[in-house]
Amino acid sequence: MRILNVVLFLVFISYSFIVVVTDKHPFYIPKHFPKPYYQFKDVPQGRLRFELGRTLFYDPALSRDSSISCATCHLQYTGFTHIDHPVSHGIDGRIGTRNSPVMINLAWNKFFHWDGGVIHLNAQAINPLTHPKEMDMDIVELLKRLNNSSFYRKRFYAAFGDSVITTPLLMRGIANFSVALVSANSKYDKVILKEEGVAFTDQEQRGYDLFQKYCNACHTEPLYTSHEFKKNGLELDPELKDLGRMGITERKADSLLFKIPTLRNVEFSFPYMHDGRIQKLKEVIEHYSSLPTGNKNVSKELKKIKKPFTEEQKKDLLAFLKTLTDKEFLYNKDFSFPRGER
Repeated sequence: MRILNVVLFLVFISYSFIVVVTDKHPFYIPKHFPKPYYQFKDVPQGRLRFELGRTLFYDPALSRDSSISCATCHLQYTGFTHIDHPVSHGIDGRIGTRNSPVMINLAWNKFFHWDGGVIHLNAQAINPLTHPKEMDMDIVELLKRLNNSSFYRKRFYAAFGDSVITTPLLMRGIANFSVALVSANSKYDKVILKEEGVAFTDQEQRGYDLFQKYCNACHTEPLYTSHEFKKNGLELDPELKDLGRMGITERKADSLLFKIPTLRNVEFSFPYMHDGRIQKLKEVIEHYSSLPTGNKNVSKELKKIKKPFTEEQKKDLLAFLKTLTDKEFLYNKDFSFPRGER
């Protein structure tokens, strides 16, 4: 018997991961990953919903003057962030205050943005859509624009059974794309899963050992983030004056606390830090290696580094971090610009 509007979930085990097949939606749960934080029962998946979300993600019509899209600051081949300037550039060339975060393994995130100002993936897109330095779009005007489009009315009806586009449906549509951005097929993953013929080099293994000793407390594997907020030793930028988590909580103790980013695909997600002030990955390693012991803007986890890394140790760490590159993710055609008629 044919049942309409029911999404079938099929879980099966392959040699390297557990895949969740939801009407061919590309989201999957890697075998070595913890349970996702995202509640899929609240927003059932489906290929039509994923494709709708992908179209919205790449559509500049979501910005006030139709000049930029979500993808403008979140480029696939750099882990869904930008790389050509320290902080994001929005509509009319307006300069933001933060480096755009990568969009990787979002189903496991409890907080979004550098300050954790959003606590649900289904609500995340509202900020960049409406922020005056980003897409600067009035949400009421955006809904009018989308509802005046026969293309989008048909797509929303096919995906959600409703051709009247509302804010919740719009947010759910975008989330159906962003939740699918799972990266778990790097060399590191293949080694951890004991894939035949794949092993760390001696240098990568030394780097991995160093990482586990000094870095894993914050960039906790396998997600390579603990999803916490920490002080990383950077002084307050006198122009940006970004106080991080304190801007959300208004607690002085949260001053200069920023969300720990994932290190997956970190080789390609430069520039680094919340304000993009560090351009090269080796410079990030140097920063953490040479933090002054008396620096008050350092969380306790970083104080385990009692002395600077040697030049060889820095090279070893860099070699290991490059094993977190997942080119299958960076060039996955499912995540690229959608080709098709409008």
